[in-house]
Amino acid sequence: MRSVRMRILATLLVLAAVGVGGWQLLPSQQDDGSTITVGTTDAVTSLDPAGAYDAGSWALFNNVFQSLMAFEPGGVTPVPDAAQSCGFDGTGLRTYRCELREGLTFPSGRSMTAQDVKFSFDRVKRIKSDVGPSSLLDTLRSVSASGRTVTFHLSSPDATFPLKVATGAGAIVDREKYPADALRSDNAVDGTGPYTLTSYTKDEKAVLAPNRSYKGAVGTGRPVELRYYGDADALDDAWKAKRIDVATRTLPPEVLAGLNAADPGQRVSEADSSEIRNLYFDTRADSPLHDVRVRQAMAWLIDREKLAATVYKGTVDPLYSLIPTGITGHTTSFFDAYPKLSTAKVRALLSEAGVSLPVRFTYGYGTGRGAAAAEEAAELKRQLEAGGLFKVAVKGYEWTDFQKRWAGGKLDAYAVGWVADFPDPDTYGGPLVGTGATMNTGYSDKSVDRLITSSQQYADRGEATKDFRSLQEAVARDVPVIPLWQAKEYVVTSEAVGGGQYLSDGTGVFRLWRLTRI
Repeated sequence: MRSVRMRILATLLVLAAVGVGGWQLLPSQQDDGSTITVGTTDAVTSLDPAGAYDAGSWALFNNVFQSLMAFEPGGVTPVPDAAQSCGFDGTGLRTYRCELREGLTFPSGRSMTAQDVKFSFDRVKRIKSDVGPSSLLDTLRSVSASGRTVTFHLSSPDATFPLKVATGAGAIVDREKYPADALRSDNAVDGTGPYTLTSYTKDEKAVLAPNRSYKGAVGTGRPVELRYYGDADALDDAWKAKRIDVATRTLPPEVLAGLNAADPGQRVSEADSSEIRNLYFDTRADSPLHDVRVRQAMAWLIDREKLAATVYKGTVDPLYSLIPTGITGHTTSFFDAYPKLSTAKVRALLSEAGVSLPVRFTYGYGTGRGAAAAEEAAELKRQLEAGGLFKVAVKGYEWTDFQKRWAGGKLDAYAVGWVADFPDPDTYGGPLVGTGATMNTGYSDKSVDRLITSSQQYADRGEATKDFRSLQEAVARDVPVIPLWQAKEYVVTSEAVGGGQYLSDGTGVFRLWRLTRI
């Protein structure tokens, strides 16, 4: 059931999907079926759905694996994909049952069964990878399977569970090809998605062929080669040299700022996005940022407006809450709590905390999206060191190494982007600030956990607004994280390629099958 606010979001997403200029493209009868090359700076952490919870990996999962449910462009309610039908039993929101489609086959030719679905969900929870999606299934107590029927038994009412089933955490794998209690270590993929992975070279490319055996909600598309670039400048060079047909996630800020839909030789799609970027803190007892007053002091120093205007050239919007604009429950909790920069407030809080000055801590960020991350780090360092009250040691790390460092609690502070798993505020709750959250800040608050659980019981998501407002007030008070900015989604294609407006529409789903030659 959709609330009024979610209907507004759906409308925004549909409008965004049209793209700049409102153009619509249909496949040409002259399409020769040639491969479409897509360039991105998003890295792939793992080819195993149990071992990755990042945008680059999930972009690939969207295309080579199938989930029981899927999101259509602009949609906020998932539709059956590998499932023929899904729904809750009764009104308690504790039992969710799906019937599989008939005729689904893995690359080996073996038919998919309900046991494969149960196996896939069980192994995500059993493996519980530090950089995997197990936290997304925190309300899943157990799974049972019989014939083509899969039944999910939840530990508490969770109206968002169908949305979670539609994500990469719900990717269905062949139980005969994947170990039950460990990650698969080769470069092969055995799924039933719109594409098959014919070859993969880490950090270089993934070659995808249409899966002619695919049966589901979305259909399949043209052959695609995904090319991975080490930074935004390299992606821009490839685009300018016409080595790729599509550039997305992400070109340098100055290039994005100069994009114009009227420019010849290219098509530009710009969409509102649910992607955000936050500054996270290690709140554990041995961290220099353990004291909440130290973190509150830092919140009085962050100038988001300047960060968005200088580093990102106006291609992102300042964000003052955990839940971004356009999503149910959005507030401005950090603006309300820290309305203007104040070194005096900072000094008073640090004096009250009795810490030695300057407060010294480490700040890490992931490299690979160009100079922007490094420039952002330099700007945040400048802002936090204003007044001489903090001393920040900044260092960039290769993406996989960076993930392991924050997951292992080896950084005091770290900036990470977050792409929504699904169009609902719950994706910004448990995974980011709940006990045992993916971002591994060590933060745990019983009242926050209760609010997250309480918000999940409402089938009408508008009724959860009060819980989410209280949640964001608590986060602004405890500051385990400081929201920085909300992104916009840009896709640039050559004139010969259509469907760019559907490829990445701000919902977190990467639809390679929608790309066409015209």
